[in-house]
Amino acid sequence: MWWLVGVLFTLAIGLRHRVGGDWWAYLLYLERATPLSLAEVLNSTDPGYILVNWLVAQFDGPIYWVNLICGAVLMIGVMSFSRRQPLPWLALLVAVPYLIIVVGMGYTRQAVALGFLLISLSSLARSKIGWFVFWVMLGATFHKSAVLILPVAALASTSNRLWNFTWVGLMFVVGGYLFLFDSAEHLWINYVQADYQSEGGLIRVLMNSVPAALFFLLHRRLRLSEAERKLWLWMSLLALVCIPLVVVSSAATDRVALYLIPLQIFVFSRLPLVSANPHFRGAIALGVVGYYALVQAVWLFFATHSFAWVPYQNVLWFGGW
Repeated sequence: MWWLVGVLFTLAIGLRHRVGGDWWAYLLYLERATPLSLAEVLNSTDPGYILVNWLVAQFDGPIYWVNLICGAVLMIGVMSFSRRQPLPWLALLVAVPYLIIVVGMGYTRQAVALGFLLISLSSLARSKIGWFVFWVMLGATFHKSAVLILPVAALASTSNRLWNFTWVGLMFVVGGYLFLFDSAEHLWINYVQADYQSEGGLIRVLMNSVPAALFFLLHRRLRLSEAERKLWLWMSLLALVCIPLVVVSSAATDRVALYLIPLQIFVFSRLPLVSANPHFRGAIALGVVGYYALVQAVWLFFATHSFAWVPYQNVLWFGGW
């Protein structure tokens, strides 16, 4: 049943039709990837995503194939991360309103990067820093901004800290050189100096700050290992730091804050455990369900760009590709 739900979500993401604010922009990615050589693909910006498009184009495949592959990566990350939480179904529910529906169906490249990040966080919680770096770097081939989450590995290390700081720092420099530094000036001009504003950016940053504040208040009652406690303490701190930063540049901060969404899944799926009373646990769980139902409703009815998701359409309803 668990994996059946994962497959259904993957099909909903992958076979969507004209759903998402960047639908037409992603069609252009597929069109532009078609005539490229493999060498040009590997030297492109976000080579992982371009490679997926290029491979699909070699078989004259439609955009739905690209979205299916990307949706599968996201859902593998969501499902594997959720299943490691004490209340996995609650964790999955927390992921639905924003991570799966909004990001998964609207920010395809960052959705894949988030899928790999969720896999990497499971590794880091078990102190497997090497695997964390590997999955994050793989995610950065789909969206370069994923590199910015690499320093968390060094900050969250609980042993051999000097060694971990050294080699993770080296990987951050390598990743930055490969994916980020060449466009740093362009990003600074467009996101900071141009004062480009992301509508709803402050709200999304505040959505991460709620579980961050709860973590600082309740982390001693969440039954965490030392590695988990340190990892999510830093993630929570980063979420709170985003609040003043969003005033400086809402768009840039909003993009980075997407990588802190796993904090919501982690904290809210554990929140009922703060109570030893089973009745209170049930009430807290219902409160979490109600909170995310409200998040979904507010986004559907009041978000500026929600019209791009509504009504939801699926290619299967049209009898073909």
